[in-house]
Amino acid sequence: MDLYESGHARTYAKSEKSVSAASRMPWARFSCWVECVCVVTFDLELGQAIELVYPHDTKLTEKEVTFFNIVFLSLKGCLGDTQFSFRVRQSVGQKSSWFVEEDIYSREAPVTLQRDPGHYYGYVYFRQVKDTTVKRGYFQKSLVVISRLPYVNLFQSLLQLIAPEYFEKLDPCLEAVCNEIDQWPAPIPGQTLNLPVMGVVIQVRIPSKNDKPGSSPLKQAYQEVKNIQRFTYLSSFKCFQSLLIHIQMLWELMLLGEPIVIMAPSPTISSETVLALTSCIAPLKYCCDYRPYFTIHDSEFKEYTTRTQAPPNVILGVTNPFFIKTFQYWPHIIRIGELKMSGDLPKQVKVKKLAKLKTLDTKPGDAFISSKKKVQSAILRRHLLELTQSFIIPLERYMASLMPLQKAIMPWKNPPQIRSFSREEFMKTLEHSGPQLTSVLKGDWMEWYRQCLSPNFDGWYRLRHKEMSHKLESLHLEVLCEADLLLWIKDKSEVEIVDLVLKLREKLVKAHHQQLPVKEEVLQKLESYIQTIITSLPEDLQAVLKRH
Repeated sequence: MDLYESGHARTYAKSEKSVSAASRMPWARFSCWVECVCVVTFDLELGQAIELVYPHDTKLTEKEVTFFNIVFLSLKGCLGDTQFSFRVRQSVGQKSSWFVEEDIYSREAPVTLQRDPGHYYGYVYFRQVKDTTVKRGYFQKSLVVISRLPYVNLFQSLLQLIAPEYFEKLDPCLEAVCNEIDQWPAPIPGQTLNLPVMGVVIQVRIPSKNDKPGSSPLKQAYQEVKNIQRFTYLSSFKCFQSLLIHIQMLWELMLLGEPIVIMAPSPTISSETVLALTSCIAPLKYCCDYRPYFTIHDSEFKEYTTRTQAPPNVILGVTNPFFIKTFQYWPHIIRIGELKMSGDLPKQVKVKKLAKLKTLDTKPGDAFISSKKKVQSAILRRHLLELTQSFIIPLERYMASLMPLQKAIMPWKNPPQIRSFSREEFMKTLEHSGPQLTSVLKGDWMEWYRQCLSPNFDGWYRLRHKEMSHKLESLHLEVLCEADLLLWIKDKSEVEIVDLVLKLREKLVKAHHQQLPVKEEVLQKLESYIQTIITSLPEDLQAVLKRH
C-alpha cells in the first residue's frame, strides 16, 4: 500500500469524486462565467421588477433583488439603448458558486482579473423606446449579466449580440443563449477559447499572470470571429480624453486610494471612467472599493455620505444632480461632460491637494496626439504602465532582499522566516537605487513613497509575501529531497521517525493544496522516501501510519 492509499490518498480520491460530481451538476459550465442573467422590466402596477432570472434556481437575497431593481430606475429618461456596468457588495451569508477549474484560475490569472468573492459585477443593456401597444407608451427593459469576473469588454460585447435579439424574441432566445454558455469551456489563463453564441464565435485569450505587461492579445483570426481585444481595459484615451492634463494627478490619487467622485451625464460614461481609473495602476490591483454606477438607493448610501467621519477610500460614479451637494465636502470631484446641475462647481476637476503630497512633474507631451484612438489608448496605457513600474521596481528590489539566502535553508529545520518590511530601511534604499535615477519623472520621491504606502500597497505586499513564502516552502522541499533521510533515521527513536513521516506528509499535502511551484519529481521522490521510512518501522506502526 503506497502513501496515497492512506488518509492523504483518500483526501484526493474524495476531491476527484467531488470534482467529477461538480462537472456533472446542472449549469456547472455556466457558473464558470456567469452567476445569473436577469431581465428587469417596468410594470405599470408594480414599478421596476425582476421579470426573469436564469438559471431558475438562482437565489438572490431581498437586498440584492432591491438593488438590481432600483439601479435602473434612474434610466427612465434615457431613450434608446444604453450599456453600463455596476458593482455591488454581496449579501452576508451568500455562497459563491464554484467551478472545477477555479483553483487553476486563481493560481494563474493576473491579480487584477481574480474572481471577486465579496462583490457582484453587473453588465447591463437597457432599452427604452416608444411603444404604442404599452399603456405607458414606452417599452422599458434591461438585460443584465451578473458575474464575479471583471471581464468588462467580453460581457458588454456578449450583451450587444444577445440583447437586441432577446428584446425581439424574448424568453426562448434567452434560454437558448444560457444553454450555449453552459457549453463553454472553463476560463483557463493562457488559453485561447472559442465561445459560440447565436451563430457567432467569440474568440478570447484568457490573460495569464505570466503575460508580459502591456503585451497585445491575439489579433482577429478569421471571419465571423469576434476577438475581444481587452478583458478589462476600456478605451483609455476615450475615457481620459478630457482629463489628459490631469492624468498624472489621477494616477497618483489611484495609488494613494483617495476618495473620488465621478459626476457624469450618463451611466455609460460614469462606469467607463471609474473602471478606467481602477485599471490605470495595472499591474497593481486597485484594492479599495469602487462603484462604477452609484445611486441614492444603494445600500451603502448612508455609509458613503455620512459627514461624521472622513470620506471612505472609494471611487463613486454618479449621474444624479443630488450628489453635487451631498459630496461637496469630498476632497476629489471629477465632472465629465455637460451636466445640467445647479450649484457652484465651476471647474471640471476639483482636486484638493494633500498636505504632504508633492506632485511629481511630468508632461504627456505630443505622444498622445494620434489619429487612431486604438493607438492613442495603447500609448496612454503604456505611459501609465511605465509610471507604475517606476513605482514598483524599488519595492520589488527591496522585497527580494528580505528573502533568506538559500544556504540558510536546512533539511532538519523549519524554513527560515522572511524578514519584516521596514519602512525606514526601505526609504534608505531609495537614496542609492530609487526611481529618480532612471525615471523621467521629477519630484520628491522620498515624500511620495511615504504617502504611497496605502491600501493598494498593502494588497501588493500581501500577495508578494505569499509568493515568497510559497517559494521558501518549495526550496525547503527540494533540500529535503536531496538530504539522506535514511541515514538520519538510523539513530532516531520510533517517536522521532513517526514525527518525521507525519511532517513530510503534511508538507506534501500543503504542496498540492497550495499548488507550490515545485517539480513533480521532487514530490514523487519524497513520497518514495516516506514509503521506505514506513517500511523500516515495526509492523504495528506501519499499519497505523497506512491507515491515517
